[in-house]
Amino acid sequence: MISNIHGVGVVMSELEYNILNSLKTGFINKSYQKSGNFKPELLINNERKNENVLSTILEELHTCKSFIFSVAFITESGLAMLKSQLLDLKQKGIKGRILTSTYLNFNQPKIFKELLKLENVEVRLSNIEGFHSKGYIFEQDYYYGLVVGSTNLTSSALKVNYEWNVKLTSHENGEIVQHFKDQFEEVWKESTRLSNVWINQYEKTYEKEKNPIFEKVIDFQHTYNSIKDAIEIEPNKMQQEALQQIQAVRDRGKDKSIVVSATGTGKTYLSAFDVRRYKPKRMLFVAHREQILEKAKEDYQQLLGGLSRNFGILSGAKRESDTRYVFATIQTLAKETTLNEFNSNDFDYIIIDEVHKAGAESYNKVIDYFKPKFLLGMTATPERTDDVNVFELFDYNVAYEIRLQDALEADMLCPFHYFGVTDIEINGSVIGDTSLFSNLVTEERVNHILERINYYGYSGNSVKGLIFCSRKDEAKELSRAFNKRGLRTVALTGNQTQKERLSAINSLESGHLDYILTVDIFNEGVDIPCVNQIVMLRQTQSSIVFIQQLGRGLRKHESKKFVSVIDFIGNYKNNYLIPIALSGDRSRSKDNLRRLTRKANFIKGISTINFEEIAAQRIFKSIQTTNLTNMHVLKHEYTQLKNRIGRIPLLYDFQINKQIDPSILAEKHGNYHLFLQKIKEDIPALGTYEQQVLMMLTLEVLNGKRKNELILLRELIKKRTIKKEELIDLFKEENCQTDNETLKSVESILDLTFFTQADYKKYGGQSIVIYSNGLYRFNRLLEESIVSNQYFRQHIKDIVMTAQLKTNFYKSNQKLSLYQKYSRKDACKLLNWEKDESATIFGYKSKHHTCPIFVTYHKDTDVESSINYSDEFINPTTFRWYTRSNRRLSSNEVQRIIYAKENKQNIYIFIKKDDDEGKDFYYLGEAIPDQSTVTETTMRDKKGKELPVVSMNMIMKEPIEHNLYTYLINK
Repeated sequence: MISNIHGVGVVMSELEYNILNSLKTGFINKSYQKSGNFKPELLINNERKNENVLSTILEELHTCKSFIFSVAFITESGLAMLKSQLLDLKQKGIKGRILTSTYLNFNQPKIFKELLKLENVEVRLSNIEGFHSKGYIFEQDYYYGLVVGSTNLTSSALKVNYEWNVKLTSHENGEIVQHFKDQFEEVWKESTRLSNVWINQYEKTYEKEKNPIFEKVIDFQHTYNSIKDAIEIEPNKMQQEALQQIQAVRDRGKDKSIVVSATGTGKTYLSAFDVRRYKPKRMLFVAHREQILEKAKEDYQQLLGGLSRNFGILSGAKRESDTRYVFATIQTLAKETTLNEFNSNDFDYIIIDEVHKAGAESYNKVIDYFKPKFLLGMTATPERTDDVNVFELFDYNVAYEIRLQDALEADMLCPFHYFGVTDIEINGSVIGDTSLFSNLVTEERVNHILERINYYGYSGNSVKGLIFCSRKDEAKELSRAFNKRGLRTVALTGNQTQKERLSAINSLESGHLDYILTVDIFNEGVDIPCVNQIVMLRQTQSSIVFIQQLGRGLRKHESKKFVSVIDFIGNYKNNYLIPIALSGDRSRSKDNLRRLTRKANFIKGISTINFEEIAAQRIFKSIQTTNLTNMHVLKHEYTQLKNRIGRIPLLYDFQINKQIDPSILAEKHGNYHLFLQKIKEDIPALGTYEQQVLMMLTLEVLNGKRKNELILLRELIKKRTIKKEELIDLFKEENCQTDNETLKSVESILDLTFFTQADYKKYGGQSIVIYSNGLYRFNRLLEESIVSNQYFRQHIKDIVMTAQLKTNFYKSNQKLSLYQKYSRKDACKLLNWEKDESATIFGYKSKHHTCPIFVTYHKDTDVESSINYSDEFINPTTFRWYTRSNRRLSSNEVQRIIYAKENKQNIYIFIKKDDDEGKDFYYLGEAIPDQSTVTETTMRDKKGKELPVVSMNMIMKEPIEHNLYTYLINK
């Protein structure tokens, strides 16, 4: 209890105190310093800032005890965004209610069938004429969260549309929430319970009364045109840009180019548009499957026009090789007898489709034989696992590139909802890498699969699904099991002929099949636009294969509004590849992958990433236990980038191409030069001191956590010296801290006086930058090396340029940036301590009016009891913290912390989940001790002796971001 608040003689709970402070900030004074974590908020969708209403709804659902929604309009896609969270709530025994309506016949009959699948949610239909409410109420511990405004339960409203909603928090006894609840209950009592009987009746009247205007606005951000109906086809925005870039390559006198374009973005049409512009006398289109050729021929003929006899197929028994436009399979074309039918200059324009396969001998044979005026390569996935350099074949002329994220943002693909689903345990063992075949096809697993794919559903009138299995016998047996349960499925493996495959695809498209079960043969080269459900029953082998399989469902089609991607996540060692594949993040940074998994809001548009709670934990486990940066991995990533740009990459190249994190690459070996030596690149030698300087800059400034040092180094590289006044002016221009303490800290880093004696020797034993007579300059030896050794100078510039890019992740006008990770050493540096005292900080240390506190939230079980403190979050704003053992209330260090505010001492909280996260901690912000909660207690050491310790609540200046908070507190 808290008493005498603000001079008023009342007693209130901590919750009431928190709400009171929040309301004061929200409605009276925005600068009020005691703001709690219940401030009223305006919720909007802002794609640029990665903000949306959906995130708040999911956060409230995650912690609620019950919920009620009152929403007029609901769509399948909108409901899909909540399904994983609602299933987790069901497994926790948490229930909810949804009140909706048939107002304007907006809600389609199928959405009511989807709502009936929610076993822990009761749904009723309001009979009120003009029912148009939009409100969400969440019962939490002793309080309610309310979201009220303009947002219906549709995907566009939750993520994209311009919406205004107010989020409020009310004590359970608050008048406002009681008004909302009373109004809800009043309408609820008079409403009709949703049932199959009601749905059947609604279906009969819906078709007669549905409003065609609303049919267009339900969730359609997208225009779904049938390609066959598009007689007058014009290039889309991406294609227009790509065509300009391809022409720009030709204008530079180049005769070949490559285009990287995500599956479903219209690569074939793009090439046809360019052929139409180029007007070749003869053209050759090369692919690896006849099915691709037939479709490409059809598209070309539709776009280019002309007589049918101008278009021919060269494949197998079809020998139409004397036409103007030849479409050939690589298998037929690469035969010696076939090649000899042509002169090397017969075709002035050649297109190689799926050009990532061009490392094969057959492709090289064809490319080497023909001499076209222009050669175009097209692929969605240029990266290869065998390090074959596809880019070299096209002289590194990448005309255009659009990846999955870009294509979704440009509205070129069908939106998708990805569901990371928990695979089942069989006899106490989770399905995983070593599971026996018998465990993959048990009745229990079959039932589990069918239950989940039914729950997560699909868009459209009937399912048209692809199921990717881990092995051939699994695909065949599951197909038999599904068919026994009334589904219509077929298993396709490499054993089936092309004719059998085409027959199965036709059956799926025509509605005579529900699913095709396969093992990898449909990863690419198959175009089935109607697919509305992708099911993954195998471990993620590689991010490339994952995207290829996901891409099977991303083509737009008039029969669907979105694609359901249902990924059964077992105990697979490669689970860490899932966030890599979905995000395109190739940094190999575990911190990045954890962030992407716990806050999967990086997908643009109305697409979503959803993980069931246990499935997410399996991904975290995989991230934790996998070595993401072994030498084999680093060398492979290095080779990929080198192949792409055609030279030895700089660290800067890795950063701008969003490849492996340059800090990981360089720091692991001390500096980048040593890494290049390790992989046996032909590079110049460096002297011992030069390598020591590179090591210092790599380990201490490359991370970009403070911009000031980089500005000074940049200027010295350019002009040898700089005046102190000029440097301070540059700090101001670039929004950096300019106080005297920061300037002294920058000097101590670059003259090495900050570092321990061991580091001082490791970094060369002399000042890198010297300050004298108002000027900064490099030491003489270093300056001579920079001037005389171009290779060394390049490394110095590379570190500085790369670090400057990395500073974008930090706020340069603040000492520390919220939710970024820092080591104890970083804290000493950035809090402007004179020396690196990280070795003696242990849990905390007061110095220079600062006190950083470092906490490992989940400690190892073998940690000595006298240091195994029970630090824990009470809520996102309140952290219960313990001092070191053998400390009393009267201890000087304890008194300094208790009266931190009076002593003008800032307390900074750093927390990491466990020791597997390494030496870095998340910075969670500043905190103030709640003096009314300070308590002296005891703990026992390993010998059973009681030791005094002091505990207190730390009140965070800002409430901890929800997803990070949940990640940290959950084991």
